[in-house]
Amino acid sequence: MAVWEPRRGETLLSRGPVEFATGMAAPVSGMRWFRDTERRDIQHELPGWPEGPTYTVRSRADRNVRSTARKAGVFGHTLVVLAASALGALGSPFGEPRIRGKSEDPENEVDDFPVIWAQQGGIARTLPWQLDPARRPAKYRTHLIITDVRLVVVGFPDDDPSRDESLCEMDRPFIARAERKKFSQGHRNFTITFTDDSWCRLHSYSENALGRILRHLSSTLVPLDQLTSPQRNAIHAYLAARAESDRKSGGSGRLNPYGIVTRRPSGNLLFETWSEPAEPVNGIAGYGIHLMSPEGGHPTLQPGDLD
Repeated sequence: MAVWEPRRGETLLSRGPVEFATGMAAPVSGMRWFRDTERRDIQHELPGWPEGPTYTVRSRADRNVRSTARKAGVFGHTLVVLAASALGALGSPFGEPRIRGKSEDPENEVDDFPVIWAQQGGIARTLPWQLDPARRPAKYRTHLIITDVRLVVVGFPDDDPSRDESLCEMDRPFIARAERKKFSQGHRNFTITFTDDSWCRLHSYSENALGRILRHLSSTLVPLDQLTSPQRNAIHAYLAARAESDRKSGGSGRLNPYGIVTRRPSGNLLFETWSEPAEPVNGIAGYGIHLMSPEGGHPTLQPGDLD
């Protein structure tokens, strides 16, 4: 095995850590399900999947018992917890609330928590079991790779991407949309809906990686040889400014000029470059981004330009 690489003529856009999401609301905390469109549990129908835990949504009585036990155990720390929670809501370095805001989809976030939703033969059923934290081996990670033609899920043990194993792949035309789900830890859950209306709910523990994943699930690659002269000049000026800044800070000033350009929903263009190889925690680490208008100028930032 070796580090995964794209095929000849294929452009790598993003790589980052993902796994099936985990419920956060009290009835489903720490749990996840694999459902068909009738809400039946289908984990035993998924081909090649090993046995995993079977969960039951907590009743209100169960939640009351757990809540009472917690209150009894932390009574002496109530003021500290309240203070830390209040600071966390304001962006305190002490941490962030596990859940922010109100559920946008209580049927699938509070009353139930499916991470695969698929009819018989649905595309979401082809996802690998290694994405499940409750099934995969200890010290094993999974990354989602996005190129201009396909999505690939790879796994590797012992924090060593040089031992990448391709677990599944699918062509990009099968992707209908991707959406961040705010009712989650750090707002880092997201769903991918496929063209057959099956979907999955995933989580990334890296905000930078998630930003790149979502951006490149909804972007259109613009080949560098199709850029206009003003657009190329804007990129050269940006790279020159970055190199000068690097020299002033004690660096060599020799930056990797390789990059990609994508067209955002607003019509603006985003140039991205990175110089680090894929690493376990963050996948591909972005080195710099430059947003420009179709004319190569400095545009007003529009919704979706950087997401």
